[in-house]
Amino acid sequence: MRIETRPLPDRLPDLGDLPPLLTRLYAARGVRSAAELDKSLARLLPYQRLKGIEAAVELLLQAIDGRQRILIVGDFDADGATASALGVLGLRMLGAVSVDYLVPNRFEYGYGLTPEIVRVALGRQPELLITVDNGISSVEGVAAGKAAGLRVLVTDHHLPGPELPAADAIVNPNQPGCDFPSKALAGVGVMFYVLLALRARLRELGRFAGRTEPNLAELLDLVALGSVADVVPLDANNRILVHQGLARIRAGRARPGLRALLEVAGKSHARVTSTDLGFILGPRLNAAGRLDDMSLGIECLLCEDEALARDMAVQLDQLNQDRKAIEQGMQREALAQLKDLEAEALPFGLCLFDPEWHQGVIGILASRLKERYHRPTIAFADAGDGQLKGSARSVPGFHIRDALDAVAARHPGLISKFGGHAMAAGLSLPQEHFGAFAAAFDAEVRRQLSAEDLTGRLLSDGSLSAEEFHLPLAKALRNAGPWGQHFPEPLFHGVFQLVQQRIVGERHLKVVVKSECGSVQLDGIAFGVDRELWPNPTVRWVELAYKLDVNEFRGQESVQLLITHIAPR
Repeated sequence: MRIETRPLPDRLPDLGDLPPLLTRLYAARGVRSAAELDKSLARLLPYQRLKGIEAAVELLLQAIDGRQRILIVGDFDADGATASALGVLGLRMLGAVSVDYLVPNRFEYGYGLTPEIVRVALGRQPELLITVDNGISSVEGVAAGKAAGLRVLVTDHHLPGPELPAADAIVNPNQPGCDFPSKALAGVGVMFYVLLALRARLRELGRFAGRTEPNLAELLDLVALGSVADVVPLDANNRILVHQGLARIRAGRARPGLRALLEVAGKSHARVTSTDLGFILGPRLNAAGRLDDMSLGIECLLCEDEALARDMAVQLDQLNQDRKAIEQGMQREALAQLKDLEAEALPFGLCLFDPEWHQGVIGILASRLKERYHRPTIAFADAGDGQLKGSARSVPGFHIRDALDAVAARHPGLISKFGGHAMAAGLSLPQEHFGAFAAAFDAEVRRQLSAEDLTGRLLSDGSLSAEEFHLPLAKALRNAGPWGQHFPEPLFHGVFQLVQQRIVGERHLKVVVKSECGSVQLDGIAFGVDRELWPNPTVRWVELAYKLDVNEFRGQESVQLLITHIAPR
């Protein structure tokens, strides 16, 4: 693992009256002006720049005025779940009298608005179909909906294929011809913008005269959760959405279901961070779609009854525990497949398959293996009917969706279908093509990456002095975010003296270290390190990459190092 210092611009920007360390941190993350740090809702990019937004508003206005039945077709991950709940709640707030949702069961129907899902949807007798977090690649599904006499509104954020669906309206910042400045909106963010535009139109028409205008900011907790859980880049616009959502959660004004999820996880809503959204709430919500039916997660988010919301949160927590057990077994099996390979013999692009692997967990498995071996990884499961379903995760500098496109172009017919983002993608292919695909994928990775690219790299914000290991700085760093994809939480590195070490919770290494000069003693924890380091007591010095964190125990707060890398010095 290489630790490299994050580069800074030649000239630091003027960001106002900030501590020098925060100025350097923001500058290293591309912030060029103080305006980019303004997280007020007034700084949100205008909805008018989204292509298709006016046509979408017209469809929704006609549906509201005509008291039409609206059916939202979502996706089975946290972004899709929050976008579905947001759409239902927001449209009801704005006057829709009949709004329902449908989420495809990933094991029966696969991803997106397929013709099969349209047939299921017709049983609800909708007049308007709205896709959230999917639909931009659903050419056949949209055609089936139109043939059945439905109007279709596609809201999505995924990259489009060569052909767009013939929907009545499409809102997607990544569609051709859309000049919306942020291409990083999550699916839930796109739907939030559609609601903003609809409310503005209703306001113009005088529909709120004599009554209180609906406050869509009440739904920003859902926007924040879906955006962080989907690991979209936290550009300035997304940071506003996430910051505002976190503020509602911390103030105790989140949806009952979201508060219940925090409660069962043992997390105080007053101290929740963007990291908690991604690693505590997101997995519990995702567990429903991975192992069962995402409807449970959506119902939890929609629920207004505190007790019922808690019951559903407990079910989601149990599903997450089940998911963890399945994942750990799959990891052991994957590592067994690779244990006899020397590091030099590992493919540049890893492809693994086991007929017993769970379709809903292969994405997490691919992510874990990518982190361990520092290379693009695809894990496959048996999808039935001779087909394999794959979930891909990538490393910085390798656009996984474009790589699959390149493989498909060079080897027509090898892949049945694919889609996704730069860092994550999904695909299907016949089982008989697995070997050929694995070779083709490895060749594509080798074409773009060198062996040095696969050694793993940590970007550090430098070292902290002994005087900087204090609680006010740790709190300031926690509150300086929100941190996330493409706007990473500050990471520091340095050499420390190892004083104590012990295993806690069977899987984590707890240490006590002293700063290099010996003047400051600190607690630290390395999650997922399940053995003590170097039992030889003469090994005293370690190099750490760490985050400066606030540890809260029995009402007391102290500085703690969250260690992401530890090695002898």
